[in-house]
Amino acid sequence: MSDDELGRLLGRAAIVGLGITDVGKVYGRSALDFAADAARRAVADAGLTMSDVDGVLMSNGASGGVDLRLQRELGLRDLGLLSIVSSYGATAIAMVQQAAIAVATGQATTVVCVHADAPLQPEQRSSAAYDRSATAPAGFASYFVASGMRSANAGYALAARRHMARYGTTSEQLGAVAVAQRAWAAGNPLARFREPITVADHQASRVVMDPLRLLDCCMVSNGGIAVVVTSVDRARDLAQPPVHLWGAAQCHHGQPFSHGNELGLWTGAAIAGPKAMAMAGVRPAEIDVRELYDCYTITCLVTLEDYGFCAKGDSGPLAESGALGPGGSMPTNTGGGQLSSFYLWGMTPVSEAVIQIRGQGGDRQVPRHDVAIASGNGGLLDYHASLVVGRGPRR
Repeated sequence: MSDDELGRLLGRAAIVGLGITDVGKVYGRSALDFAADAARRAVADAGLTMSDVDGVLMSNGASGGVDLRLQRELGLRDLGLLSIVSSYGATAIAMVQQAAIAVATGQATTVVCVHADAPLQPEQRSSAAYDRSATAPAGFASYFVASGMRSANAGYALAARRHMARYGTTSEQLGAVAVAQRAWAAGNPLARFREPITVADHQASRVVMDPLRLLDCCMVSNGGIAVVVTSVDRARDLAQPPVHLWGAAQCHHGQPFSHGNELGLWTGAAIAGPKAMAMAGVRPAEIDVRELYDCYTITCLVTLEDYGFCAKGDSGPLAESGALGPGGSMPTNTGGGQLSSFYLWGMTPVSEAVIQIRGQGGDRQVPRHDVAIASGNGGLLDYHASLVVGRGPRR
């Protein structure tokens, strides 16, 4: 299938429902419970009922527990599409892409895409949710443990240091990303961290893994998010403004962790982003809103470069200029992103793209919001997916 053919299929579908549960330090609920809650909210948001749903795609987070039982939990029968999808932080966009193709080809008429997680536990540090120290890898994988590479923090710190060494990116420029997104979070009632911060605050935050500081790292959250995908024809009669699908692409580059790799300098975003934009018929300059996966500040910077919003090495100065924050020329992560709002993998950027395209951002709404791009990133910059959405039909 050519990119143009895929684009035409995507153009037949739209996101018509969005459901977000309580998020953050919400205890006493399982990931499956969050998933069911998010799905019900999304269906109701669209003005539909569960009897309208004939497809479900779901994604697990760190805690697991979201599985095929969700169909029974929602009381759904005779589904034409039911699957667990997994490409880590790229999963949300992969689900939307798969749902749109299913709708366009008649496999299903109304598909719920849901991600939920519940890794936080009372009286336990957030870092424990992703602690892998109890595992003892064998073979070559044991090298990473022996060398101190025991967490995502270490891997992304290595990527950040590589970018700094190659392009002169500074810690203060990483901090400018966190500052801009915290300013956006002030207008998001769901954001966990809404109080303003400065670059000085970033520099004063403790070092987690040099050169990354606490304010360079995303939080851990409990909660669930779901979206509903259906046909454009059906969307016209539903409760919410349709969010049209213009382009989507994935690139899981499989870059070896060895001498000569491009860790921290290049990611699958350099292929998936331009491909999705070409499918949508837009250039970077025509994108109004950027909702980029930001598990760490460096992830946001390298994605900006790979998507073509600036040249290689220019993302640090771009962030330092204030372009990414409220009032800036390149509004980015307008809900606060994963650094300040909540961390539900790729559903965090997807949900904010939907909100902005609908014009429902409240105090954080971007005035010009015709076209948005969302990104999903997984692993150590290993997996990537890009989604371009618009207020009107695909060009």
